[in-house]
Amino acid sequence: MPGGNCAVGHMRPEKSSIASARAAIYNNLYCIIMVYRGKLVYKSYAERLLSFPPIGALSESDSAQALEEPTRAAGVLFDAAAMREVFRLTKGYPYFVQEWGYQIWKAASKSPITKSIVDAATQAAIPRLDENFFCVRFDRLTPSEKNFLRAMADSGPMFARTDDIAEKLNLKINRLGPVRASLIKKGMIYSPAHGDLAFTVPLFDEFMKRAMNPDGPIN
Repeated sequence: MPGGNCAVGHMRPEKSSIASARAAIYNNLYCIIMVYRGKLVYKSYAERLLSFPPIGALSESDSAQALEEPTRAAGVLFDAAAMREVFRLTKGYPYFVQEWGYQIWKAASKSPITKSIVDAATQAAIPRLDENFFCVRFDRLTPSEKNFLRAMADSGPMFARTDDIAEKLNLKINRLGPVRASLIKKGMIYSPAHGDLAFTVPLFDEFMKRAMNPDGPIN
Protein backbone atom coordinates (compact mmCIF):
# COMPACT_ATOMS: atom_id res chain seq x y z
CA MET A 1 0.00 0.00 0.00
CA PRO A 2 1.11 3.61 -0.54
CA GLY A 3 1.97 5.96 2.23
CA GLY A 4 4.82 4.40 4.18
CA ASN A 5 6.75 6.12 6.94
CA CYS A 6 7.67 9.70 6.11
CA ALA A 7 11.36 10.44 5.71
CA VAL A 8 12.76 12.67 8.45
CA GLY A 9 14.45 15.76 7.08
CA HIS A 10 17.63 17.36 8.44
CA MET A 11 17.23 19.64 11.42
CA ARG A 12 18.13 23.29 10.90
CA PRO A 13 18.27 26.44 13.02
CA GLU A 14 14.90 28.10 13.50
CA LYS A 15 13.75 31.51 14.53
CA SER A 16 12.20 31.54 17.97
CA SER A 17 8.75 32.34 16.55
CA ILE A 18 8.73 29.20 14.38
CA ALA A 19 10.10 27.15 17.24
CA SER A 20 7.33 28.45 19.50
CA ALA A 21 4.66 27.56 16.95
CA ARG A 22 6.12 24.07 16.55
CA ALA A 23 6.26 23.57 20.32
CA ALA A 24 2.59 24.51 20.57
CA ILE A 25 1.72 21.85 18.01
CA TYR A 26 3.78 19.15 19.72
CA ASN A 27 2.10 19.95 23.04
CA ASN A 28 -1.28 19.23 21.45
CA LEU A 29 -0.57 15.97 19.60
CA TYR A 30 -3.50 14.28 21.35
CA CYS A 31 -5.98 17.04 20.72
CA ILE A 32 -7.39 18.48 17.52
CA ILE A 33 -8.17 22.18 17.39
CA MET A 34 -10.42 23.19 14.55
CA VAL A 35 -11.53 26.76 13.98
CA TYR A 36 -14.92 26.81 12.37
CA ARG A 37 -16.70 30.14 11.92
CA GLY A 38 -14.95 31.59 14.91
CA LYS A 39 -15.55 28.63 17.23
CA LEU A 40 -12.89 26.34 18.66
CA VAL A 41 -13.84 22.67 18.81
CA TYR A 42 -11.65 20.41 20.97
CA LYS A 43 -11.73 16.65 20.50
CA SER A 44 -9.56 14.06 22.20
CA TYR A 45 -8.03 11.29 20.08
CA ALA A 46 -10.50 8.73 21.46
CA GLU A 47 -13.45 11.01 20.74
CA ARG A 48 -12.29 11.56 17.18
CA LEU A 49 -11.78 7.84 16.67
CA LEU A 50 -15.33 6.98 17.70
CA SER A 51 -17.36 9.94 16.47
CA PHE A 52 -17.66 11.83 13.20
CA PRO A 53 -19.36 15.20 13.77
CA PRO A 54 -20.78 16.78 10.58
CA ILE A 55 -18.57 19.88 10.53
CA GLY A 56 -18.36 20.21 6.75
CA ALA A 57 -15.84 22.11 4.66
CA LEU A 58 -14.52 25.51 5.69
CA SER A 59 -14.93 28.47 3.40
CA GLU A 60 -11.75 29.96 1.97
CA SER A 61 -11.84 32.77 4.54
CA ASP A 62 -12.44 30.35 7.44
CA SER A 63 -9.60 28.15 6.21
CA ALA A 64 -7.31 31.18 6.12
CA GLN A 65 -8.38 32.13 9.64
CA ALA A 66 -7.66 28.63 10.95
CA LEU A 67 -4.13 28.82 9.56
CA GLU A 68 -3.29 32.45 10.21
CA GLU A 69 -4.44 32.92 13.79
CA PRO A 70 -1.93 30.57 15.47
CA THR A 71 0.98 31.66 13.25
CA ARG A 72 0.21 35.37 13.59
CA ALA A 73 0.32 34.96 17.36
CA ALA A 74 3.88 33.66 16.91
CA GLY A 75 4.80 36.56 14.60
CA VAL A 76 4.65 34.52 11.38
CA LEU A 77 2.55 35.51 8.35
CA PHE A 78 1.33 33.79 5.17
CA ASP A 79 1.61 35.40 1.77
CA ALA A 80 -1.47 35.32 -0.46
CA ALA A 81 -0.13 32.73 -2.94
CA ALA A 82 0.65 30.30 -0.12
CA MET A 83 -2.84 30.64 1.32
CA ARG A 84 -4.47 30.11 -2.07
CA GLU A 85 -2.44 26.96 -2.63
CA VAL A 86 -3.44 25.46 0.73
CA PHE A 87 -7.11 26.04 -0.05
CA ARG A 88 -6.71 24.64 -3.57
CA LEU A 89 -5.31 21.43 -2.12
CA THR A 90 -7.51 21.04 0.93
CA LYS A 91 -10.79 22.51 -0.39
CA GLY A 92 -11.35 23.62 3.22
CA TYR A 93 -11.63 20.06 4.55
CA PRO A 94 -10.84 20.61 8.27
CA TYR A 95 -8.64 17.52 8.77
CA PHE A 96 -6.58 18.48 5.72
CA VAL A 97 -6.30 22.12 6.76
CA GLN A 98 -4.94 20.90 10.09
CA GLU A 99 -2.47 18.52 8.41
CA TRP A 100 -1.15 21.17 6.03
CA GLY A 101 -0.89 23.66 8.87
CA TYR A 102 1.15 21.16 10.88
CA GLN A 103 3.50 20.39 8.00
CA ILE A 104 3.87 24.06 7.03
CA TRP A 105 4.90 24.96 10.57
CA LYS A 106 7.47 22.18 10.48
CA ALA A 107 8.86 23.28 7.10
CA ALA A 108 8.92 27.04 7.68
CA SER A 109 12.14 28.69 8.81
CA LYS A 110 11.17 32.33 8.37
CA SER A 111 8.26 34.69 7.79
CA PRO A 112 6.36 35.09 5.55
CA ILE A 113 5.28 31.57 4.64
CA THR A 114 5.48 31.32 0.84
CA LYS A 115 4.10 28.90 -1.74
CA SER A 116 7.48 27.13 -1.90
CA ILE A 117 7.08 26.28 1.79
CA VAL A 118 3.57 24.98 1.10
CA ASP A 119 4.98 22.86 -1.75
CA ALA A 120 7.54 21.36 0.64
CA ALA A 121 4.82 20.74 3.23
CA THR A 122 2.70 18.98 0.61
CA GLN A 123 5.47 16.43 0.01
CA ALA A 124 5.21 15.46 3.69
CA ALA A 125 1.42 15.79 4.01
CA ILE A 126 0.44 13.42 1.19
CA PRO A 127 2.24 10.30 2.53
CA ARG A 128 0.80 10.97 5.99
CA LEU A 129 -2.71 11.28 4.58
CA ASP A 130 -2.21 8.09 2.56
CA GLU A 131 -1.20 6.13 5.66
CA ASN A 132 -3.38 7.71 8.34
CA PHE A 133 -6.49 8.80 6.45
CA PHE A 134 -6.97 7.41 2.95
CA CYS A 135 -5.80 3.85 3.66
CA VAL A 136 -8.18 3.60 6.61
CA ARG A 137 -11.08 4.32 4.26
CA PHE A 138 -9.69 2.16 1.47
CA ASP A 139 -9.33 -0.89 3.71
CA ARG A 140 -13.06 -0.78 4.56
CA LEU A 141 -14.01 -1.32 0.93
CA THR A 142 -14.92 -4.50 -0.92
CA PRO A 143 -13.11 -5.31 -4.19
CA SER A 144 -16.18 -4.21 -6.18
CA GLU A 145 -16.27 -0.88 -4.32
CA LYS A 146 -12.56 -0.34 -4.94
CA ASN A 147 -13.00 -1.01 -8.66
CA PHE A 148 -15.93 1.44 -8.76
CA LEU A 149 -13.90 4.19 -7.08
CA ARG A 150 -10.85 3.53 -9.26
CA ALA A 151 -12.99 3.96 -12.38
CA MET A 152 -14.57 7.05 -10.85
CA ALA A 153 -11.12 8.52 -10.16
CA ASP A 154 -10.36 8.59 -13.88
CA SER A 155 -12.98 11.34 -14.21
CA GLY A 156 -10.85 13.65 -12.07
CA PRO A 157 -11.51 15.58 -8.86
CA MET A 158 -14.90 17.01 -9.78
CA PHE A 159 -17.94 14.94 -10.85
CA ALA A 160 -18.19 11.52 -12.47
CA ARG A 161 -21.12 10.24 -14.50
CA THR A 162 -22.56 6.86 -13.50
CA ASP A 163 -22.81 5.79 -17.13
CA ASP A 164 -19.11 6.60 -17.67
CA ILE A 165 -18.18 4.43 -14.68
CA ALA A 166 -20.29 1.58 -16.04
CA GLU A 167 -18.54 1.88 -19.40
CA LYS A 168 -15.08 1.83 -17.82
CA LEU A 169 -15.98 -1.30 -15.84
CA ASN A 170 -17.70 -2.92 -18.82
CA LEU A 171 -20.88 -3.38 -16.79
CA LYS A 172 -24.52 -2.52 -17.34
CA ILE A 173 -25.51 0.55 -15.37
CA ASN A 174 -28.11 -1.34 -13.30
CA ARG A 175 -25.34 -3.63 -12.01
CA LEU A 176 -23.73 -0.61 -10.30
CA GLY A 177 -26.76 0.28 -8.15
CA PRO A 178 -25.93 -1.80 -5.06
CA VAL A 179 -22.25 -0.79 -5.10
CA ARG A 180 -23.12 2.87 -5.55
CA ALA A 181 -25.62 2.71 -2.67
CA SER A 182 -23.08 1.01 -0.42
CA LEU A 183 -20.42 3.63 -1.14
CA ILE A 184 -22.87 6.44 -0.38
CA LYS A 185 -23.84 4.73 2.89
CA LYS A 186 -20.17 4.39 3.84
CA GLY A 187 -19.66 8.10 3.22
CA MET A 188 -17.20 7.61 0.38
CA ILE A 189 -19.21 9.38 -2.34
CA TYR A 190 -22.33 11.50 -2.74
CA SER A 191 -24.62 12.49 -5.58
CA PRO A 192 -24.72 16.28 -6.14
CA ALA A 193 -27.16 15.88 -9.05
CA HIS A 194 -29.00 13.12 -10.86
CA GLY A 195 -26.47 10.82 -12.56
CA ASP A 196 -23.47 12.65 -11.04
CA LEU A 197 -21.16 11.33 -8.33
CA ALA A 198 -18.37 12.99 -6.36
CA PHE A 199 -15.91 11.95 -3.66
CA THR A 200 -16.77 13.21 -0.19
CA VAL A 201 -13.18 14.26 0.56
CA PRO A 202 -10.65 16.09 -1.61
CA LEU A 203 -7.66 14.29 -3.17
CA PHE A 204 -9.24 10.83 -2.91
CA ASP A 205 -9.22 10.49 -6.69
CA GLU A 206 -5.43 10.95 -6.69
CA PHE A 207 -5.06 8.42 -3.86
CA MET A 208 -7.08 5.81 -5.77
CA LYS A 209 -4.72 6.18 -8.74
CA ARG A 210 -1.74 5.62 -6.45
CA ALA A 211 -3.38 2.75 -4.62
CA MET A 212 -4.59 0.64 -7.55
CA ASN A 213 -2.95 -0.67 -10.70
CA PRO A 214 -4.54 1.18 -13.62
CA ASP A 215 -4.06 -1.85 -15.88
CA GLY A 216 -6.64 -4.00 -14.15
CA PRO A 217 -9.19 -4.27 -11.32
CA ILE A 218 -8.63 -5.86 -7.95
CA ASN A 219 -9.67 -9.50 -7.96
